[in-house]
Amino acid sequence: MTVTHLARAIHFDESDTRVYGVPARTGEWCISGGFEFSDWGEGDLTGKARQAFANGWLGLESFGRATFVAVTQIEPAELEAMEQALAAHFVSYYGAPSIDAALPVAREEIAQMASLCADHDPNTLLTVARELSDAGVREAYRVIESQGADLAQVAVHGSLDE
Repeated sequence: MTVTHLARAIHFDESDTRVYGVPARTGEWCISGGFEFSDWGEGDLTGKARQAFANGWLGLESFGRATFVAVTQIEPAELEAMEQALAAHFVSYYGAPSIDAALPVAREEIAQMASLCADHDPNTLLTVARELSDAGVREAYRVIESQGADLAQVAVHGSLDE
């Protein structure tokens, strides 16, 4: 059985609630979502929309944005549900004629994210950076490897008999 990895939104503080028009919820599955910006120009890059363009992963439940995602295993049933949700989003927001017509595109978007996550250990953090180029939207990814915490770093040592 093949293990598939995808990534979930993770938050270290409340900044995403301030910088994105719609923030992704902690723990929701995410993909790059760069397709949202395929027809954008410099004039579209203002305020919270600019931040979503520059650094936001797309949550597949809220369709909000998150700055950080963490790699983790996804179960086949969850993967199928995310494909269906993204296909429905393509119908509702991008005018795809039907879920059946949108499903191959949704699967491809999620497969690209799974490919990005495939070679990383669980809990590896990812960030995305986008810019407009003459060829369209260019994406770059940063990988922040998970660091195993040593219990001695956080444990309090002493006696309870003091």
